[in-house]
Amino acid sequence: MKRFIVRYKVYIILFSLALAVAYYFCLPDTLFDEPYSTVLEGSRGDLLSASIASDGQWRFPELNEVPEKFEKALIAYEDKRFFSHPGIDILSMGRALRQNIAEGRVVSGGSTLDMQVIRLHRKESGRTVLEKAIESVLATRLQFRYSKKEILSLYASHAPFGGNVVGLEAACWRYFGREPKELSWAEAALLAVLPNSPALIHPGKNRDKLARKRNTLLLKLKETKLIDSLTYALAITEPIPGEPLPLPRLARHALLRLTADGKAQQKVRSTIRVELQERVEQILDDHYQKLKGNQIHNACALVLDVETGNVLAYAGNVNSGAEHGFDVDLIAASRSTGSILKPFLYAAMLDEGKILPKTLLPDIPIVIKGFAPKNFTRDYDGAVHADQALIRSLNVPAVYLLKDYRYERFYELLKGMGFSTLNKSPDHYGLSLILGGAEGSLWDITGMYASMARTLNHYFLYPGKNRYVREDFHAPRYAEQEPTEPVLSESSWLNAAAIYQTVDALKEVYRPGEETGWRYFKSSRRIAWKTGTSFGFRDGWAVGITPQYAVGVWIGNADGEGRPGLTGTETAAPVMFDIFSQLDGSGWFNKPLPEMSKIIICSKSGQLFGPNCEKPDTVMVGTVGQSSGLCTFHKKIHLSANKKFRVHSECESLDRVVAQNWFVLPPVQEYYYRGKNITYKPLPPYRADCQPLQAVETMDLIYPKPNAKIFIPRDLDGKPGNAVFELAHRNAAVTVYWHIDGDFIGSTKKVHHMPVNPPEGKHILTLVDETGETLERQFEIISGH
Repeated sequence: MKRFIVRYKVYIILFSLALAVAYYFCLPDTLFDEPYSTVLEGSRGDLLSASIASDGQWRFPELNEVPEKFEKALIAYEDKRFFSHPGIDILSMGRALRQNIAEGRVVSGGSTLDMQVIRLHRKESGRTVLEKAIESVLATRLQFRYSKKEILSLYASHAPFGGNVVGLEAACWRYFGREPKELSWAEAALLAVLPNSPALIHPGKNRDKLARKRNTLLLKLKETKLIDSLTYALAITEPIPGEPLPLPRLARHALLRLTADGKAQQKVRSTIRVELQERVEQILDDHYQKLKGNQIHNACALVLDVETGNVLAYAGNVNSGAEHGFDVDLIAASRSTGSILKPFLYAAMLDEGKILPKTLLPDIPIVIKGFAPKNFTRDYDGAVHADQALIRSLNVPAVYLLKDYRYERFYELLKGMGFSTLNKSPDHYGLSLILGGAEGSLWDITGMYASMARTLNHYFLYPGKNRYVREDFHAPRYAEQEPTEPVLSESSWLNAAAIYQTVDALKEVYRPGEETGWRYFKSSRRIAWKTGTSFGFRDGWAVGITPQYAVGVWIGNADGEGRPGLTGTETAAPVMFDIFSQLDGSGWFNKPLPEMSKIIICSKSGQLFGPNCEKPDTVMVGTVGQSSGLCTFHKKIHLSANKKFRVHSECESLDRVVAQNWFVLPPVQEYYYRGKNITYKPLPPYRADCQPLQAVETMDLIYPKPNAKIFIPRDLDGKPGNAVFELAHRNAAVTVYWHIDGDFIGSTKKVHHMPVNPPEGKHILTLVDETGETLERQFEIISGH
């Protein structure tokens, strides 16, 4: 008998343990494995935009807490002893049993909110005794995992609210257009009764029945002293909502970025300012109404806070219709950069002391390994100051700068500063890197401009030798990040003096319009800004910075179609200035004086003042500019007494020689420069009896370049075409005689253009002017005739 009792006790213990284990594991680790909407909030928690969940439901991510009014209304309606019972309410279940017996049918279930959470989890619609028993057991188990507040949040997040609306937050926006914490007592009461029978009671339908249920609950709240009589009287007069409201659709393309960044099905509190977002989208739409007349159908804009890099406005496209790709997030799209990267090269050259802001750069035809860049206007200045070349966005001087800096180094510099779309080798881009040969996104480029401004601002935060934070160059951020301890260093990707000189050059409001001449952009503040236009009029860019803000704008067509007049100056810059007009802030960047020095430069060449220069200018430049080299353009020449001819000691007595400093450009530069600068004085010729003691370069070929390979296509009528060779000569009145392979082919005077059509193969071009100076150049024709 004792053995039987012992065995019986063992069975009881084992059975009890089995029940305990089963009870412990009866609740799965994750109660709700459902798809959620992706939700984007503004900086103050305002709903900006949301996407519907993959199952077609408006189901926002789970709430962290339930607003007080909804909590009190829900508990009063569904489960008044919610905070005191262990998941099941015996009194409520007894009451329900009596009612059901009296009615002869199920009219009350006696379910607690805990049990309803289990029912939502199990998705069981049956109301059988077995289901009720299972719900009861699991509801008690729920108490060991979640607090009562957390159980309320689970219920509010997953309860059905009619149609395809699930959860309190989605219901608040769909029915009332506001967030849960802003609910009135009438709205909270309506939402508390709605999940009880969501299929029957739907806003827009059964309005009287819904109003009666709501008002009954409001009366109960008044009787239990949760609201006063005045609140009750006002609440019952509030109307029942009509059809569900559309959700806000601000910054809708930022949702695509959330998904791309792995934040789908999450609620993200962004740094976007709702009011600014609305104004930026309206500005874009206003300009789109004009642009679409020229069949330009897409535009985007990005506004950043310089200090943090936080996104303040994110307008990824305009509402131009599905046929024009309005769903494409063009802030993230890679597009040809045009000239928008030139300020970074200009700053890099200043940073190394290779140029000064006023250094003269060549602006003449150039061919480098088959690459023949041209200015937008197809014209040349001969020579132009570096800052003016930047403001006017001249292509040829930029290529000369990149050739000097080396495109491999510029490639690495861009990547270091945050240009993330360089996915091919430097050789793939070559010198075209500075002229739109690479594609970039508005996201990266605006972030790089903002990083320059940030680096300049932060220069004054950390006095001493190590005052730079290389991490100040970082991508934009659409969500707040915890600050990190800065790592100081002696230098950054670009140093403060070079950045300051660059933004100082870019603050001019007069700019050349690519097709309409110079334009004046009215602005109440100083803005450093740059435009860009891609080949074929496909992309118009404008990016501007102040000490507080960076604004980037792109205009074009998502499918890449070019349109006449689609330029940065004509399309993107006006949008950028309109956006800046909506921003506060004032002041300008402080000069980084510890990195700057006052120097004397030649007013004409922009180089350091040399012994032969005539007019000095005093300017502040980066200290490294002190080693940039003396003026190479001013020469000391010797003239006859009447100053009409050059002479030397072998043909003129020294007492009759007049020494004079002269500004001299190389022949090709002079050829173009003197046509734009009427004050330019060419070198006087040597007197007839006074031949130069050493060779002097008086003429140079513009085309062809040495060892050029030339393809001459046939004309439209099938006849052989011509190549046009071009020469620059210091003396416009001289006659030049042209020869190919020793055969005379013609002469030119004043304008030295010569059409030629030599046979296939290598040839030697010989040019002889009337003074006997000779120039030879080898070239090769690679076309057949």
